[in-house]
Amino acid sequence: MKTSNENNILLSDEQKLAIANTFVAALKNNDWENMYSVLSPDATWTLPGISLLSGLASGAEAIVKRVQNLKQFGVNFNLKHILIGLNGFTLALHNTAQREELILDEEVAIVFEVMNEKIVSMATYLSDVAGINRFFIPGIID
Repeated sequence: MKTSNENNILLSDEQKLAIANTFVAALKNNDWENMYSVLSPDATWTLPGISLLSGLASGAEAIVKRVQNLKQFGVNFNLKHILIGLNGFTLALHNTAQREELILDEEVAIVFEVMNEKIVSMATYLSDVAGINRFFIPGIID
């Protein structure tokens, strides 16, 4: 089965779930090679706010670097659900971190679009944008 874009084969729900699980496992295990394996080289990731990590990450290398930076800030990712859509999937997460008295505690949805068995875009939606603006500031990580 093909979508309106003849070059993009519509993936099965199982294939989308496998890509999602690969991404999540790579995130948990710091397995950057495996993360690269499911990212299109020109993939993009948007993150709201005005924090050090906010904005557009363009390209697989920039996406992996953002994930590494999130981990350097001590963010704990608690996967709540993987939601399957027609053209991709969404990760529903509860992210937490603490630095002295400053606490990050937010609900997160990352919407992934998949084409030709690779993640081509990611868009993050947050319950507390002001919280990331306070938490992800210069001078905390190298």
